[in-house]
Amino acid sequence: MQKAVALKYDYNNAPTVAAKGSGLLAEKIMEVAEENGVMLHQSPELVEMLSTLELGEEIPEALYLAVAEIIAFAHQIKDHQW
Repeated sequence: MQKAVALKYDYNNAPTVAAKGSGLLAEKIMEVAEENGVMLHQSPELVEMLSTLELGEEIPEALYLAVAEIIAFAHQIKDHQW
């Protein structure tokens, strides 16, 4: 079953879980993200770990590097759109 986790990052604190779900809810989360120009990243292992967190909970320090790389990549893509 498809899972999705949306993260919120305010550049001051660690990213937090803004939304999460599976099945139809996961599809809706991804649909809303696309409609709002939010980059989607597929990583089943990362989603599995993040989906264990509660809404509003900060990501654990062990995931900082993985999430930071995704955020940096998203910014690089956004900055270089034609």
